[in-house]
Amino acid sequence: MSEAPVVTRFAPSPTGYLHIGGARTALFNWLYARGRGGKFLLRIEDTDRARSTPQATAAILKGLTWLGLDWDGDAISQFERAGRHAEVAQAMLAAGHAYKCFATQDEIAAFREAAKAAGTSTLYRSPWRDAAPDSHPDAPYVVRLKAPRDGETVIHDQVQGDVTWRNDQLDDMVLLRSDGTPTYMLAVVVDDHDMGVTHVIRGDDHLANAARQMQIYHAMGWAVPVWAHIPLIHGPDGKKLSKRHGALGVEEYQAMGYPAAAMRNYLARLGWSHGDDEFFTDEQAKEWFGFDGIGKSPARFDFKKLDNLSGQHFAVAEDAALLHELEQFLEATDAAPLTPAQKDRLARAMPHLKSGTRNFPQLIEKAHFVLSERPFTPDEKAAKLLDNVSRGILTELTPHLQNASWTRDALEEAVAKVAEAHDLKLGKLAQPLRAALAGRTVSPSVFDMMIVIGRDETLARIADTKP
Repeated sequence: MSEAPVVTRFAPSPTGYLHIGGARTALFNWLYARGRGGKFLLRIEDTDRARSTPQATAAILKGLTWLGLDWDGDAISQFERAGRHAEVAQAMLAAGHAYKCFATQDEIAAFREAAKAAGTSTLYRSPWRDAAPDSHPDAPYVVRLKAPRDGETVIHDQVQGDVTWRNDQLDDMVLLRSDGTPTYMLAVVVDDHDMGVTHVIRGDDHLANAARQMQIYHAMGWAVPVWAHIPLIHGPDGKKLSKRHGALGVEEYQAMGYPAAAMRNYLARLGWSHGDDEFFTDEQAKEWFGFDGIGKSPARFDFKKLDNLSGQHFAVAEDAALLHELEQFLEATDAAPLTPAQKDRLARAMPHLKSGTRNFPQLIEKAHFVLSERPFTPDEKAAKLLDNVSRGILTELTPHLQNASWTRDALEEAVAKVAEAHDLKLGKLAQPLRAALAGRTVSPSVFDMMIVIGRDETLARIADTKP
């Protein structure tokens, strides 16, 4: 008999942006499912109506889409399934696995105050747990799980190992509130069961929830999913990732100009490893990813490592894919879109722009020579290179370029000949030539630029520098 197909899920609460930690959780679920031919589902846990907004849901979908984490089917709204959650609570009530609790908030608070004063457990023990139905008052009530009081609940976790809770330390949690609405703890279990989720991969801050949720699975006679609770992400200082460490939302990383492939690669390495491999493709990650590579300690976010990986991904990316993602970056940052002429010139220049580039703002700066129209206004550093002596030498270079065949070797030979005549190293002449061709000191090689823009444009830009 073949194993059931893997089904994972990402279940964010739409209370803000897609947090970088949430994105890493989504990525792990995506990699695990995709690497095994399974399904990756998306559920929006929007039961907290006061904090859930359509804008936040849109931000989550947008962030996942930018990261390239495609999900199967439509995103499911937890709020819209409230009727199903209540139905399960009623089934548990009928089977004796849950009970009606008529205790008021004041009574519960008084119990806890008294327990605190007596130095005993403040875990609430409802007097209604075993009350006969004919003793029930005509009053509002919540539905509580009738949790086992004896024995232990053991979570067989794929990352944390076996984690054990004594049942007498777990309370009879509320399943349905007095207004009939389901609690988060019930909704999560019902949704995961109904969606056929086989593996629950989430942050280890949910580990304690797993012990309580498992009791619902047992009460309903449902198969318990495979648990994998992954460590959280910390900042470079070892403290929980927060605003003081910099960007928290996925959209901020897109706005900083990191390519999505680099973010996937870096996030995968945050808490998971495959030997000493740092740089890898999506296909390799899908093939390699497994629970045995996830560590128990929190991962530390490191911008230097992200920058390094980003540079490697720029270097190997297909030119057309980079151009497409550059257009997405411009749109995300509300910058002007590329004109057809700029796209055409960028496509020709892209092979010369990728090396040494770590983000899209850097690429745009290096691409100034094809994105702007002449005459260029050189920036401050470039202007300093175009002094009278340098301009004179560039004027002298012009006839050599007019007569050169337009190949890289021929252009290097022409420039080297003029540099040698002035007892200059090639680089000393290349600097003012770069300033003339790009109006910047950061650009591809001067010879690459000349090949891309052609003879006429090269000569025109040099002519523009004449006093």
